[in-house]
Amino acid sequence: MEWEFQTNHEIIVRARRNATGPVWDYLAGGSETETSMRRNRHALDSLAFIPRVLRDVSKVDMSTTILGHPSSMPVFLAPVASLQIVTPAGSLCSDEAAEELGLINIQSGHTQPSLEEIGLNTLHPKFYQIYVRGGREWIEELLGRVKDHNYKALVVTVDTCVYSNRERQKMNGWEPPTRRNSAGREYLAGLSWDIWDDMVRIWDGPMIIKGIGTVEDALMAIDHGASAIYVSNHGGRQLDHDRGSIGVLPDIVEAVGGKAEVYVDGGFMRGTDIVKAVALGARAVGIGKLQAFALAAGGQQALMNCLDILKTEIEIAMGLLGVTSLDQLNPSYLTKTRPVGPSHEMSAFPHIPGGRLT
Repeated sequence: MEWEFQTNHEIIVRARRNATGPVWDYLAGGSETETSMRRNRHALDSLAFIPRVLRDVSKVDMSTTILGHPSSMPVFLAPVASLQIVTPAGSLCSDEAAEELGLINIQSGHTQPSLEEIGLNTLHPKFYQIYVRGGREWIEELLGRVKDHNYKALVVTVDTCVYSNRERQKMNGWEPPTRRNSAGREYLAGLSWDIWDDMVRIWDGPMIIKGIGTVEDALMAIDHGASAIYVSNHGGRQLDHDRGSIGVLPDIVEAVGGKAEVYVDGGFMRGTDIVKAVALGARAVGIGKLQAFALAAGGQQALMNCLDILKTEIEIAMGLLGVTSLDQLNPSYLTKTRPVGPSHEMSAFPHIPGGRLT
C-alpha cells in the first residue's frame, strides 16, 4: 500500500492543522490539571527494554486473539465518543479500517452512526460499548438491538459516574455532544454491581468491564462474571491525579491469574508502548487518542496509515528484543528507568515542532 504519511509525527501535525480549536481540545485534553493524562505517558516512559541478541528473528508473528477472535496484532480500536465531530463518517472509518487490517473495533455508544449501521457495515467481529442511560427496560431494548446486529461482546464503561471537569474545553466555552446531552446521566451515577449482574443475565454473552484501576475491583468483576478486565483511567479524562494505566497493570494481571483476559489503554502511542504492555501481561491494547488523531488527519486512509506504522514499530521492537511471538514476551524484558524528558500527551513524538501542539 502507498501511504501519504511515513511517521505518526506527521499524522499528528496534520490532525492539528485540520481540527478546530474546540475539537482539538476535546481530542488532546484531559481533566482539570491533566495529571492523570501525563501520568499515563510518564508510566510508559519510565520503562526501559532489556534486549536479547543472536536469536533467529527472521519471522516475527504479532497475531493474537481477543476473546477468541483473531487479531493481526495486539491492538484494538478503543471506543471514542463523538467521532462524528472529528470526521464526517464518524466511526464508519474505524469500522472499515478494522475490517481491512484484521482488527477488532469497539463501537462507542456515544458516537455516530448508529449501532445498526455499524453492525451491518462489515462482517468482521466487533464489540459494543454501553454507557448505561436508562433502567431495566432501556437496557433490555438496547441490548436486544446489539444482539440483533451481531456484536460479539459487550463493553460496560464504569468510570463515568460523574462527568469530569475538562478545563481545556471550558476555557473555550465549548462542550462535546456527550456533555450537552444529559438525559439519563443519573443512571450512570447509580450504576452498581446489581445492575451489572442484571446486564450479565440479559446479555448472556462475553462482557468486558472498562475502567478498572484496582486489584480489588478486578477480582470483584471476575466474581461477577466478567470475561475481560479493561484497565483504564479513561485516557486521563475522568478522575484527575489517578495513576498511569500501565503502572497498575502488573498487579491486576497477577491478581486475575488468567481467569479473564486483561486489556489496557491510556497514553499508548508507539509500537514500543504496545510491546511493553504485552510483556506485562496485557492481551491487547486499546488505541483511542491516536485513533482520533489519525481520523482528524485524514479519515479512514490516515487511520489505516497510522495503524500500519504502528504494526511496523511493533515488529521492529519484537525483533530487536529477540522475540518472534507475543507469548515469548514477559517482564524480564523490562526494567524501570527515568524518563529522558517531560511526559505529556505528545511526548512520544519528540520531532513535533516545538515538542507539543496546543
